[in-house]
Amino acid sequence: MVVLACVGLAASATSTYVHFQVLSDPGYTSFCDINTSVSCTQVYQSRYGSVLGVPVALGGIVWFAGVLLLVLASVRLPRESAPNVAGYLLVWSTLGLAVSMYMAYASFFVLGTYCVLCVTVYVAVIGIFMLSGSESATPARRLPAAVFGDLRTMMHRPVEFGLLAVFVFGSFGSAVWFAREFSPVSVDTAETDTVTSQPVVVPDQQSEFVRYWESQPRVELMLPPSPGRELDTAVAVIVVKFNDYQCPACGSAHRAYAPIFAKYASSHPGLVRQVTLDYPLDPECNEQAPRGLHHGACAAAVAVRLASADLGDDARMEMEEWLYTHQEDLSRDTVVSALDDVTGIDASRYDTAYDEMILAVQIDIALGNELPVEATPTYVINGVVVKGTLNPQYFDAAIAYELDRAELESVD
Repeated sequence: MVVLACVGLAASATSTYVHFQVLSDPGYTSFCDINTSVSCTQVYQSRYGSVLGVPVALGGIVWFAGVLLLVLASVRLPRESAPNVAGYLLVWSTLGLAVSMYMAYASFFVLGTYCVLCVTVYVAVIGIFMLSGSESATPARRLPAAVFGDLRTMMHRPVEFGLLAVFVFGSFGSAVWFAREFSPVSVDTAETDTVTSQPVVVPDQQSEFVRYWESQPRVELMLPPSPGRELDTAVAVIVVKFNDYQCPACGSAHRAYAPIFAKYASSHPGLVRQVTLDYPLDPECNEQAPRGLHHGACAAAVAVRLASADLGDDARMEMEEWLYTHQEDLSRDTVVSALDDVTGIDASRYDTAYDEMILAVQIDIALGNELPVEATPTYVINGVVVKGTLNPQYFDAAIAYELDRAELESVD
């Protein structure tokens, strides 16, 4: 059990470090990002990767540290406390197994993405759960009363009590720090142009970010013609997003970056433009995703294009919002039904336009393959490719830098 706990603790600590780097370093690339199907970053950046800004991986550190603390207690506490400790361990391991199985389901079946570090944690948790049932344990109904007696015993043992205090305060303190440092950006859905407060890039970070950004190569993208993609000559910053409407990370990025686009729409009207290109990880229309699990993504891309072509930007945005908030339920049937409910475009119109629209989606996919797109979302900001997402403060800094750069070029 100690060996499994140490392995799990190491995997959880590595996951937490990678998650921290992804959030704080715009140029960081994780060693376990292999492709669109095997990617730790994709999982960490999804809605399942954190809770209120606290990485789920940090919970793994706390859980495995708790296992080690309970194993120590089973050795150090009086013999009469051993059944109680075995009971605590059984309850603790059951909770850990429940969370792990939920996260495994979300990763494998909802996201369709595998995280090597996460799988290591799942295996360690399952092993510990199986071992925890091998000892005689106090029944669960009697454990609450037993806790107080065991705590009184620990208070007379400075080493054990000190370790318990470090465990409790360390767990709580680290969670609070992450929540404050990387709290998610919220969007006021009642006022689409409301810009919520966001963390800013301090001077030291700014200079480091500029060095990183200036070192990146730039690519040229010829945007395929499509309704709503026409660009005014005044546009200074073009943000291209290769998108999958069933991709949780794409939905998270949409929500996180909406206040940033709203801010620049107010402060620099007409100068910053986002263009969404379709790259559904759905084998229905994307041959590069033969094992893709987003089986409603092609249908969703067609629905958004049809809403835009028939009714304009407002209908397009309404359809996008519906799709991002119903990702788990997407299929062709649910998409067609929603298109009718949201925009009034019925199934017969959808079926008639489908073949034409899916060809346009495949043109976007072909462009993504040339880049190549290795994960969704992939952003291209004035030619600089961002695989995955940037922390919102760096995304904001990238747009600000490109605006300044465009202004300097216009002066020259």
